[in-house]
Formats: sequence, C-alpha cells, structure tokens
Amino acid sequence: MKRSYAFLALVGGVSIFAVSCNTGLLSPAENPAPAAPAAPPAPVVVDGIRTSYADIVEKTSPAVLRIESEVRSQPQTRRTEEGSPFDEFFRQFPGPRGNQGPRVERGVGSGVIVSADGTVLTNAHVVDEATRITAITADNQRFEAKLVGIDKPSDLAVLKIEAQNLPFLSLGNSDAVRVGDIVLAIGNPLGIGQSVTAGIISAKGRRTGLAYGGADSFEDFLQTDAPINRGNSGGALVNLEGQLIGINSQILSSPGSGGGNIGIAFSIPSNMAKNIMNQLIANGRVRRGLLGVNIQAVTGDTARALELPDAAGVLVSNVRPGSAAEKAGVQRGDIITAVNGEKIDDGNVLRNKIAGTLPGTEVKLSVLRNGDTVELTVVLDEFDPETASANQPAQPSGEAQPERGSGKLGVTLQPVTPALARQYGTGSETEGLVIIEIDPAGAAAEAGIAKGDMILEVNRRTVKTAEEVEAALQQAGDRPVLLLISRRGTVTYLTVRLN
Repeated sequence: MKRSYAFLALVGGVSIFAVSCNTGLLSPAENPAPAAPAAPPAPVVVDGIRTSYADIVEKTSPAVLRIESEVRSQPQTRRTEEGSPFDEFFRQFPGPRGNQGPRVERGVGSGVIVSADGTVLTNAHVVDEATRITAITADNQRFEAKLVGIDKPSDLAVLKIEAQNLPFLSLGNSDAVRVGDIVLAIGNPLGIGQSVTAGIISAKGRRTGLAYGGADSFEDFLQTDAPINRGNSGGALVNLEGQLIGINSQILSSPGSGGGNIGIAFSIPSNMAKNIMNQLIANGRVRRGLLGVNIQAVTGDTARALELPDAAGVLVSNVRPGSAAEKAGVQRGDIITAVNGEKIDDGNVLRNKIAGTLPGTEVKLSVLRNGDTVELTVVLDEFDPETASANQPAQPSGEAQPERGSGKLGVTLQPVTPALARQYGTGSETEGLVIIEIDPAGAAAEAGIAKGDMILEVNRRTVKTAEEVEAALQQAGDRPVLLLISRRGTVTYLTVRLN
C-alpha cells in the first residue's frame, strides 16, 4: 500500500500545482490567444466497424459515483478478517493508529445511480458498518448518502441521496447477455478518479466462494476481462446499449500481480441486483426460499455408477428432517432435473433459483428416481443465514478396533459406535461403517475419501457391515462405485474408480 499512497499523493500534488497555474501568474499582456474551435468528434462507426465507445461513455459515466465510507471503531477492532479478500479495501485510507481513542477507517469504492431521485446500488463490502457515506459525482458534486439496506449474502447494498433529476442507468436483462458480448466497466479504481475500461463477457454463472457473505453467499457472477481493480467495487458493467448489466464485485489476482487486474473479474448480474434492490427498498431486508437439501453435481462417473443415460441434473445427497423438501417427498439419491419446467444441470443455478423465489411459494420439481421421472410440489421454507450453516463437529477423542478391510477400496472399516461417533464427529448418523485406516495409494484415497469418513451406502444400497460393502463392490463389476459418505455430519456422494 505504500506505493498506492505515494501515487495518490503525487496525483494530489499535481492537481494543486495545476490549479495554482490558473490563478493569475500570467499578466494580461502575456495571456495566450483564444484557443481554436475544437475539432468535431471522430465517427463512432467506420465501414460498419465501431471505432469508439465515446457515445456510450458520455451516456453512462455521469451515473457512476465515487463512494467514500467512514467507520469509527474501537482500537484493535477490524471490519474484516486479516488476510480476507476485502481486508485490503479498508487499508487504502487508514485513520490514526494507537489506542488513544476510536479509530477512523476510510474506504473508497464506486456506486451506480439507478433512479432519477437518487437510488444507488453498490457493494455491501464498500459501506458495511459505515458511520458516514459520501457519494461524489463525476463533476464533483458531493452528497451525504443514507444506507437504505444491505445484503451481505449477495454483497449488495442500496443507498439514497437527496436529489432530483439525476442521470441514472436503466437495468438491463442480464439473462440475455451472451458470452463474447462487449462490455464497459466504469468505476473509481485505486481512488484515482473515474475510469473506463472495455472487454467482453468471458463466462456466466460463475461462483468463486469468496463473496462477502462467506459460506452462505449467493453468487451468479458474470465474468469479464475488462480491467477492474480495487476501488471499482460497486461500479458499473454496461452493455453497448448503455444498460447496467452488472455491479462489479470481485477480481481474481495472482501473487505476482500485487493484487491487481489479470483479466479475470466478476460482476453481480443486474437481474439479481434488481431483485435484491426491490426487496431492500420495500422491506429493508431480503427474503429467500429454502428447499432444505444438500446437492452436488452429476459427473460422468456418477452417471455410470447409477447407470444413467447422461450426466444431467443435480444429485440430492441429503434431505434435512422437517424441511420443505422432506414434506414434499424428496429423497436422498433423487436427481433434480427441472424446476418449474426449466432444465437444471448445475447446483449453483438450482440454489440461486430457489433463493430467488419468496418463501411460501409453490415450486414444481421434476425428479429422476430409480429410472422414473417423479413430479413433486414443494412449498418453500425461508432461508435463515443464522441457522443455515452446519453445526461444528465434536473434537476427535478415543480409539476403536477395526473389523476388517476392503481391498478394492483400500480402507479398513469399523461399524459405528458411540465412541467412534464422538471421535470422528459423525453427526446424527447412527448406522454405517467408519474408515479408521486408509491406503494413501488406494482407490478411496484417490477419490478424496479420508480417514474418519463414514460409508452409508454403496451404489444406493445401505451397508452396515464390511461384508455388505464387499458384496456391493463385487456387483458393480467394472463400473465406478457411488459411495454415500458422511464427513463430520455433512453427507455427500463420492464416485470411486476401483483399482
């Protein structure tokens, strides 16, 4: 950050010098002659090829703001964890150090005006816990901004500035965006002032797992190679029609880049932002639907193990007791293939679609079960971030004696006992086989299975003894084997290719 401070100080110094050069240092006789009329702008399109984005920038950039936030905190407290992706954001303009009083932390980001009366979209991590928020327009008008609402799981926040007839951006349809579409990123990188960069949509539906809301975040990013750096957080991603299609949120950076742009950036799609914004304005909080299942991808090996025609849909690895899914009849091992008639092949898409539906809504699920399609109607529960995460497992303690090994898997198994359950934190599962030894060169280890995992099923058959495991493995023949594993209370399927 020392380089950042030096650069900002240099910019500030140049600005002061430039201003002083226009305050009367030249005598009237030395004043230069009037400047010649400005040349007309270059054509935007030549021979059918776009040569400039200036018309789009002129239309969109006045609606993009610099957002300055201040947080007064007690000494030794932090808004983010040390080393987190957002930690550096709050170091750009640090306040006084020491333990002699409240510490002032200052951050700089970006925001986008989305209504003429001053509604602003930005990132949650730009304004979270701020005691003062200032919005600055491209022509240096300053407004005190009020926080309307904040939603950490999506990393979005809504602000309000008291003004009328402001320039604003209309929200486009991010679902209609295609990979390869040209986009512009507008924001305030590194605090140097508004900047515009260009690129394309590199991918859709990305999930990084690094969002501000942590494990309970909802991510459906547009990926772009438009250069984005620190300070662009909360800025605009616009299409060539001048519509807002994304709120810039994250970048992926290599260690050698010093935390800067390497051409991989992530933007929250406008359709998600619109839903979040409308709920925050209306209710001050966001309500999300909850199905109550653990899910995972159907891989090629999983499809072979289950003898499916193709690797499609989302596999249900666990159904939570009392959940909306259990009440509707969803079962462990079901493969969800569609929601309300729309095909589903990705777990993150399913999660976001359910979360984007209000609690209490009826949802139609198409489920593949034992080769047959089953239609189910689910009335969604409400997602609660306070209870969504799994309970912390018990700490290991004690020892157990092995029953026997499975040569094909390369593991030593022991039926679960109360002592083993405490030692390995097996959660609520009371029947199954705990792996107490594993061959690091065996098939199970290669598939990611670890000591302490509990085998509950082999190819959809419940197993309680090592003999039942061996029998199921023999029946599988040369096909991959689908194991249902419980790991410290979390149940998931893993596919094993037998050696």
